Amino acid sequence: MKIGFIGAGVVAQSIARSAIQAGHEVVLSARRGPQALSGIVAGLGPNASADTVQEVARLELVMLAVPWLQVSSALEGLTNWAGRILVDTTNPFTQYEPQLILANLGDKGASEIVAAHAPGARVVKAFNAIRMEHYDKGPKFHDGKRVIFVSGDDKDAKAVVIGLVNDFGYAPVDLGGLVSGGRMQQAGGPIAGHDWVVA
Repeated sequence: MKIGFIGAGVVAQSIARSAIQAGHEVVLSARRGPQALSGIVAGLGPNASADTVQEVARLELVMLAVPWLQVSSALEGLTNWAGRILVDTTNPFTQYEPQLILANLGDKGASEIVAAHAPGARVVKAFNAIRMEHYDKGPKFHDGKRVIFVSGDDKDAKAVVIGLVNDFGYAPVDLGGLVSGGRMQQAGGPIAGHDWVVA
């Protein structure tokens, strides 16, 4: 599978490495253009490339991996998703340093807001509840596997993402729909930020 990434930071690179190790191709993008990503692409190897955000958004599966305050601008102008899968890996932090500060989302979950910015996309929440420092240690933990939580309203789209999680070697746990599950796993939710493991 060819997997697109909107964003090319730490989260995107970590997931991209997993995808490449599992035999997939990855295409990274950033608003500053594909030329700015040449060093990152070279570091990921021959199964990685870079393209414009617009071209990446035409792929069948796209990972959204940008800071929360960039979500709106990252998805701006990408108005025809036509049922393609958008995996929301974001967490609603408005500040990272010197301390983490969560956005006030009112009565909405982060992925619901992402979905509103991506009309027609089949949005699946995943890869956000685990800290990258834990994710980067790999899927195995003693005799168990690290958990990746997955939420979404489209069963087929969610099945594709669950398949990817399995490909990567992690243990997928289906939390149900985007509203209930997404709110549980986003930062500030009851299961976010822990290093969950299943035997």
